[in-house]
Amino acid sequence: MSDQGDKNRERGERVTVFAKGKRGEMGKLKELMGSDFKKTLAEAKVPVVVDFWAEWCAPCKAIAPLVEALAGEFDGKVKFAKVNVDENGPLAGDCNVMSIPTLIFYKDGVEEARLVGVVPKRDIVKKLEGLLR
Repeated sequence: MSDQGDKNRERGERVTVFAKGKRGEMGKLKELMGSDFKKTLAEAKVPVVVDFWAEWCAPCKAIAPLVEALAGEFDGKVKFAKVNVDENGPLAGDCNVMSIPTLIFYKDGVEEARLVGVVPKRDIVKKLEGLLR
């Protein structure tokens, strides 16, 4: 992925990571270059959930508030990130994302689970709790 990551950086592809702000709010977003994606996962001290989405995707927009709310609920326990597949196509391909929205759950830099489509909160929470065991 290193070679692919360097190509992503050259194209200016980005990965967006949520940083928790004040209670109930998402703080400012930290954007990472695609080449930093693997490093970010590997160095994360907590599990990471990556939401692959696109601006034009209605189901992605439908699940976004839930993902943001869960980022607040699991603050300090799980890191949440979003990847725009239109801006980061090669990265989405590297992660075998075929449909959006796709939530990929990583622990210790390795994919542990994924959910595709609009799913209920309880399904996401169940995956998150599994990561934290």
